[in-house]
Amino acid sequence: MLSNLNCRAFFVVPPQVQLLDISGPAHIFYEAKSYGAPIESFYITLDKSEELSSAGLHLSQLSRFNEFKLEENDIIFVPGLESHLIHDESFEQKNAGFFAWLKDQYKNGAKVCSVCTGAYLLAQAGLLDDKKCTTHWKYLKDFKQKFPKVGLLSDRLFVEDRNIYTSAGVSSGIDLALFLLEEKFGPVFATDIAKEVVVYLRRTEADPQLSVFLQYRNHLDQRVHEAQDMLAQHLNQKITIDKIADTVNMSSRNLTRLFKKTTGITIGDYHDKLRVERAVQLLSEGNKVDTVSLSCGLQSTNQLRTLLRKYGSALPHELRSI
Repeated sequence: MLSNLNCRAFFVVPPQVQLLDISGPAHIFYEAKSYGAPIESFYITLDKSEELSSAGLHLSQLSRFNEFKLEENDIIFVPGLESHLIHDESFEQKNAGFFAWLKDQYKNGAKVCSVCTGAYLLAQAGLLDDKKCTTHWKYLKDFKQKFPKVGLLSDRLFVEDRNIYTSAGVSSGIDLALFLLEEKFGPVFATDIAKEVVVYLRRTEADPQLSVFLQYRNHLDQRVHEAQDMLAQHLNQKITIDKIADTVNMSSRNLTRLFKKTTGITIGDYHDKLRVERAVQLLSEGNKVDTVSLSCGLQSTNQLRTLLRKYGSALPHELRSI
């Protein structure tokens, strides 16, 4: 069941916007709406009602940023733009009103997101001071010199810090959009959208925002996807490899071999990782250990504790003593 809270997604269209920075996340939210998510999208500009992208494509019928006041359930994406603009002091001065507005929307509780060099605009608005962030690898040195108060992280797909999300650029905006959908509507829904747009998810265990529900999905084998869906959607039930294999019309032996070859992980380890992430979420919400055990398809709290110890290094510090 999807949340019935309406979500407004605002996509800023600055001059000479990088097309994929904005069209990637915008399409993800479009697909989410077509799957039933209560999302409404808006495209806003710093000045004119029409802008020319860096690729030469005109974007028109845009609304002015100051026509809107964002709220707690809203999201705003600030995409990258041509580098000469982010280094132009007159551009920053000319758009001081937008930067002040952006800061106000953050104070109102909206999630503020950037793609690629869009992080420069967030930093110019003062939103990244004393926060961690990332940007495109090519601009790391310049960004660090220009904004010394910002905790810039390299080799990161995206970073979240106190309701501000920054991503490395181009296709990573799609990864960030999927992560936001996971936060709002759950991991299974986000996986459905990723499959719909045939996205290769390029995340690693070094990413703290990473969800195992979206890991091991960078393949196109529909039978393995169906097996993964079955495991994720029935975590509270005891499910055997034989039952999964029967559902996807394969033998248990062939499914076991294909799953490991396709994902790089065994079915058992994948199932354990799903359980651990679900358990951590439920425990963090204050649920009792025995309730969490049952919700993860385990027969006892001892089984849960054993599983948590196995993956102890990945647990939040406050849960390691459970």
